[in-house]
Amino acid sequence: MKSWIIKTLILIIAVMAIAGCSSNASGEASKPKKIILDYAHYSPTSLVLKEKGFAEKLFEKEGIEVEFVLSQGSNKALEFLNSKSVDFGSSAGAAALMAKAKNSPIESVYIYSKPEWTALVSTDETIKSVEDLKGKKVAATLGTDPYIFLLRAIEESGLSAKDVEIINLQHGDGAAALLSGEVDAWAGLDPHMARVEKEVGANLFFRNPDFNTYGVLNVRQDFAEKYPKYVNKVIEVYEEARQWSIENPEETAEILAKEAQIDLDVAKIQLERNDFSASVPGDEQIAIIQAAGDVLKSEGVIDSKTNIEEVVDNLINPDFFE
Repeated sequence: MKSWIIKTLILIIAVMAIAGCSSNASGEASKPKKIILDYAHYSPTSLVLKEKGFAEKLFEKEGIEVEFVLSQGSNKALEFLNSKSVDFGSSAGAAALMAKAKNSPIESVYIYSKPEWTALVSTDETIKSVEDLKGKKVAATLGTDPYIFLLRAIEESGLSAKDVEIINLQHGDGAAALLSGEVDAWAGLDPHMARVEKEVGANLFFRNPDFNTYGVLNVRQDFAEKYPKYVNKVIEVYEEARQWSIENPEETAEILAKEAQIDLDVAKIQLERNDFSASVPGDEQIAIIQAAGDVLKSEGVIDSKTNIEEVVDNLINPDFFE
């Protein structure tokens, strides 16, 4: 009797295993029902992707829904990834490094632009250099490229973060605080920075394109492990949007102006500060992000025991292009 029961159980388990294999073979278990992408005013490529419907056109053939969520800064995009509110999030490379150093389960799989999207900005004519910030209030969004840019500029000038009062404000609020006089300077981010430059003649008193880390598209590791094929497909539609942006600069500026609710001339200034020619993450991005990581480590933002090179190596993943 016991022998019969055992044989029956073995048969049931075998049937279930075969059924499972059949389901996997048909692709049912390896296809998400929905893919959630973020879009951001600092990532024109994402705006084109959303406007032109490239993702929806590709994924509707497979019955996959596409949803877009607005990220107001790298910090928000990374928060969305950590909370599983999005599958893909747009951030600066150095911001992704900060999150990865704190064990955020993400990978940077795509470069959406090489921007000069941040600079130090002031409307005070007496502030002409980074050294002039000593004892001043400076607005910046913690955990974003402008914040890291500010730290690097301060360190290069021979000051330290303790020599200024950093006021943590989201990017748009930082621009407003600068214009109202609540802060003396602001670590700006486009398109807000382009707007105050164009509309009120704000002075970008410190610029260094090499202190701007690349714009990266991050994916949650659990999504990438479960659905690698669909990471490839998201990169495919991003590539379509990137190429379209290069070929249609005027309409790209119009899309940016509409989405960010800014003047067309302001949108054009922002686009002039974006280079869309490269999209595969590689050695150049690794070097720039590592340099930013070293500054963050020296300022105590990242734990002093952190192996920056190892963190970056675990963050940057170009394999999905292959």
